[in-house]
Amino acid sequence: MANKPLDSNVQSTLQRGKACLRCRKRKMRCDGQKPACQQCTRAKKSDGCEYDDGKGKTRTQILRETIVKLEHRIRELEDPEYVSPSVTLFDPHFHSRSNSSSSSFGSPESSYLSTSHSPFPSDSSPASPPGSWAQLQGMPSPSPVSFSSDVYFDDQQSPFQPPLELAQMLLDIFAPHSRQCGLEIHMGRLRDSLTLPASEQRHPVLMNAIYLWACFISRPGPLSQHEEHYLRHSLDALPEALRSNDKTIDVIQASCLLSLYFLANGRLLEGSYHASAAASICMQVGLGGRTTLDSQGSPLGGIDSDLKPTMSDLRDGERILAFWQVYNLDRCWSVILRKPWVILDMSDPRHSIYCPWPQDIKDYENGHIDTIDALPTVRSFLSGSVSASSFSVPALRVKASALFASADRLSSSWSAKKMTTSVNEEMRALEHTITLFLSTLIPMDQLDAVLPEERHSLIMAHTLAHCATIYLFRPFALDDAMCFDKSSRASRACISVIKRLSDRDFAFLDPIIGPCWWSVADIIIRDLDTLERSWPLVDHSDLRNELGVLLYAMTSLSTRFPVVAPAVAKVQKRLASQ
Repeated sequence: MANKPLDSNVQSTLQRGKACLRCRKRKMRCDGQKPACQQCTRAKKSDGCEYDDGKGKTRTQILRETIVKLEHRIRELEDPEYVSPSVTLFDPHFHSRSNSSSSSFGSPESSYLSTSHSPFPSDSSPASPPGSWAQLQGMPSPSPVSFSSDVYFDDQQSPFQPPLELAQMLLDIFAPHSRQCGLEIHMGRLRDSLTLPASEQRHPVLMNAIYLWACFISRPGPLSQHEEHYLRHSLDALPEALRSNDKTIDVIQASCLLSLYFLANGRLLEGSYHASAAASICMQVGLGGRTTLDSQGSPLGGIDSDLKPTMSDLRDGERILAFWQVYNLDRCWSVILRKPWVILDMSDPRHSIYCPWPQDIKDYENGHIDTIDALPTVRSFLSGSVSASSFSVPALRVKASALFASADRLSSSWSAKKMTTSVNEEMRALEHTITLFLSTLIPMDQLDAVLPEERHSLIMAHTLAHCATIYLFRPFALDDAMCFDKSSRASRACISVIKRLSDRDFAFLDPIIGPCWWSVADIIIRDLDTLERSWPLVDHSDLRNELGVLLYAMTSLSTRFPVVAPAVAKVQKRLASQ
């Protein structure tokens, strides 16, 4: 029987070396179809289907080659005598990862926020002493970096998303820092979603904001060169995300990440803009309110009223956490930027916060979601009420933000700056709440026993609570001995917190701790000036030593967050004076 001719387009076996890299690795039969074989398509791994036929570079090889080029460029900048290879030879069988090079990092000085464009008022606020953050004039921002986007995308790749391997690597870098950025999200599910169809993934506006932070926290490594790339793509994706009503949570989370990135880099107007945008969207959709039902049991309210937290799944837990992410950002940075809060919490039920206290993401994964209380969440806490669900680490962080902002607002409302009976009562009541809150925190000397992410959140809670005391008593400190003493004690307490920090902790601290430390430095400098004027012959080395501790901490933080750099210069100047 004659052999039946074989169709030229169909072969029973694929020629050796022609299978895709994924099928080769798993020793599976590959049909060699492009852009993705059937094996990868069935496994929903089309983005990871790559061929190494020696005729061209795969996306992975291009990325690795790019990293090598960046490392050579860094070495050139560091060592004038170093000569990088003029020709890069391509080895199609090179699959090892390049080691990240190290380099010294200095705060970029390409652009500064001038005084005329500062969001700060021209005159010092009553709650802002001379030399406070409200008078810092120059804020450094990252230098823009230009490079071709075709290094990262091919014709099959989404214009807003990097290749799968790079996306997974960036998520792995970001994951330990998610709470530092305020983003409470299930990282495991987020990573798994990268292999899902585009319609089932989180919006590129959020993903690119996460990739941006992964590059930012990688300073001074080569990845930091790509900050501008992901920043641009996140901002470009924002208008389309706003048109998608089902991506509102992604927009809110992304806006918070963008805001904090700008603020940490001293780009205060941009940071304030995105923080206000995130808070306004929260208010618009009623994310922090309680669900009101009509006679048919349907929710009433503004746009996307289904975004209000309900008794359901992990996604509802992320909605609760998204609201508190915005709340922390709005309350804390409004104090520093001297601007009004955007998220309202008033006696009017329409403008009150009823969102349940935030819990750990694992609790939501297990189905533990609190019901919405009949009492307003934050205002009940400030009035002395206690909720059993308000002692999770995320909830303690929210309480610290509430105390910090409340102390600033209360002290700013005392326009007469005269210690009246009503002022004294308000001061005592909030001081009592701060003291009770501090008693619920794990002591600093016991934080080594908690998880790293909880440790850094609790460090932030301790710092914000002590700074709340500083803000509360500072307006009367120069005229009232008791206020002077209590603000001084609070500043010393913050120094005690700093002394408990390890060098590793600095890489995981929330950027808001920088402005908090400047408030502490302001009090210590005030005390030092007062004592040197009153008792010039007395040794004040203890205060100078504490200022030195603070300077070391702020200098270490400024290498990560350039917004701290101007404050460091002011402390250095004071220490240098005799």
